[in-house]
Amino acid sequence: MPARRFDRGRLRRARRAEELSQGDVAAALGVGTSSVAGWEADTPTAPDPEKLPALAAAVKQPLDDLFPRPGLPDLTDLRCDAGLYRYETSEIIGTRSPGPVRSAERGERRLKDRYLAPLSRAYGVSVEELLAAQERSFGHDAPDTPGDGFAIPASLAEKFTYLLQHTYPNSRPPSDQEIAVGINTFAGSEVTDAGEVAALRTGEQDSAAAIVIEGLADYLGVSKLFFASDEEAVRQVVEGLTALAAFKQGSLSGLAARGLPDQGLPADLIAYITKVAEEFQHTNPQRHVRRQADGAAEE
Repeated sequence: MPARRFDRGRLRRARRAEELSQGDVAAALGVGTSSVAGWEADTPTAPDPEKLPALAAAVKQPLDDLFPRPGLPDLTDLRCDAGLYRYETSEIIGTRSPGPVRSAERGERRLKDRYLAPLSRAYGVSVEELLAAQERSFGHDAPDTPGDGFAIPASLAEKFTYLLQHTYPNSRPPSDQEIAVGINTFAGSEVTDAGEVAALRTGEQDSAAAIVIEGLADYLGVSKLFFASDEEAVRQVVEGLTALAAFKQGSLSGLAARGLPDQGLPADLIAYITKVAEEFQHTNPQRHVRRQADGAAEE
């Protein structure tokens, strides 16, 4: 992803507006005054991206205003925005080297579930935001199109997160407590609590009792097979959510181009989408007429 834009003129103006000397800024960052002078001068030198958050804070400017970044962040961006060098992440995730983070940032190997929670805390983002950034590091800017390059969610935490992101795209997802209550209602007894739900969602716990998994699947509206190891079952759910998203955007005709397999969607899913479409057209006749007119015009 594109790095933040470093603008030496903007930095110089912000520092002067706060009536700060180059030495003041240098002291705040723990660097020499000559470094700050070089950053502001017309030279090829620039601060490390890991220093930009501290630099923005030193001149009392919002990071996004002083050093804007086009597009959404990947894993490297999140780390740099937290002011952390890669070598510092080994202590965060409890490994001897930063190898796991380096591999994930390079799009070579995804982070293990147990690394997600500590990294999200260190970066100041949610696990969902961390996973979305990881997909961008692997070159998947839109992780809702199951084409050849799409990474099917594999771990329990990834599947859990995927459902929360795509089942509630425009509304607040349920809290861990609400999900726990839903699971317990399904089970008919208290089989879990918010703490376990949070652990499953963040990857701190990668398994649970069968009744908990079944209740979770029921609450989120998917088959319990989604949380099994069968990749095809997971792919069908992903395809279903993609189809519904396309319908909400007003187009099911483009699904083939978005990467759905030759065999198409399951019959029951097609029937459900058809039913929803008929209800939608019935309750929104003017929009339906407009869409027919638009289609005729295009032809």
